[in-house]
Amino acid sequence: MKNSLGSLLIVDDDRHILEAMADYLRRLGYRTETAGNCHSAIERMQEFPFECVVCDVNLPDQDGFHLLEWASKNQPETAIIMLTGYGTIESAVEAIRIGAFDYLTKPVIDDELNLSIQRALGQRKIVEENKHLKAQLDQKYGLGNIIGRDYKMSKMFDLIESVAETRTTVLILGENGTGKTMTARSIHHLSDRRDKPFVEVACGALPDSLLESELFGHVQGAFTGASH
Repeated sequence: MKNSLGSLLIVDDDRHILEAMADYLRRLGYRTETAGNCHSAIERMQEFPFECVVCDVNLPDQDGFHLLEWASKNQPETAIIMLTGYGTIESAVEAIRIGAFDYLTKPVIDDELNLSIQRALGQRKIVEENKHLKAQLDQKYGLGNIIGRDYKMSKMFDLIESVAETRTTVLILGENGTGKTMTARSIHHLSDRRDKPFVEVACGALPDSLLESELFGHVQGAFTGASH
């Protein structure tokens, strides 16, 4: 189905419930397939990477937790929503611990199921966007963006990776155009502070009297405008 809301696999051994859920979700616009047991569900997941799987806990061959564990190891990007007619706090906690996105108790209200699926697909989209953004940042600021593969450059890459893991102050020296800013960005990107702002200070544009204050701070009232 083109332009579907998402690809779903519904797993339940009760044929009437299975078809009712599938028909409802297809009418909403989801690409929906079904399976009646754990083995068939895993086979279908191996053939096609569904975005979301709605799985009953009680299945005739193996319980839904087996599918959940398999998906967590082999297809962690797939959102799993567990269903049960005998919900307990313990089983819900266990499902979430293994990796389930949600845990619903039967009989499931249509709107409740649709809302859970929408939330699961929304979270999946955010994860994919974050992966894409990280790949873009790695390409832009990672070591692969610095040209050079000889021994000296290899040693510099090792040094960049080493200092990025620490909180030590780093002084980068070099003539104009040798890649000092790129090196600084790579250190920042590889560090655990990559989520914090990277701030460039144009030292040449600051008078000597203010440069030290800009970089290292000052005492309030030390000079005109030193308010904090």
